[in-house]
Amino acid sequence: MQIDDFDRRILRQMMADPGLAVAALAERAGVTPASCWRRIERMRAAGVLKGQEAVIDWRALGYEVEVSLRFTLDKTNPRAFDEFIAAARAVPEVIEIQTFLGRVDVRLDVVARDIAHYQEVYRDRILALPHIADIEALMHVAVIKASEALPL
Repeated sequence: MQIDDFDRRILRQMMADPGLAVAALAERAGVTPASCWRRIERMRAAGVLKGQEAVIDWRALGYEVEVSLRFTLDKTNPRAFDEFIAAARAVPEVIEIQTFLGRVDVRLDVVARDIAHYQEVYRDRILALPHIADIEALMHVAVIKASEALPL
């Protein structure tokens, strides 16, 4: 789908303030509310806009520890990826799963209330995941930049 300058303006305003009503979004983007609504619907239909979501601060809910786990899988089993990912999805503390090409096959982001809770999750749930050949853990210290915004 090709987007024009009006679409870009709408997308920029949506990224800046996702909770804006269509009328306010239209005003900021310099289009009529009806045109804004039609453009948003067209971008949704084309898959440019996938939806809106709440961004939750896990720390505010008492999850003080975030660890990024990088896995190399034992690929001698042709179902290793599918079985590993299916099992990882079932772990409630896993908040993100990414797959890669290269030395690392899968990355999981895991949250826990504290180090003791993380150790419990790691021993009881993470180490029980199938087809693990190697794990590397990286404890998150700080988020320097986290943005879904594109340079439109």
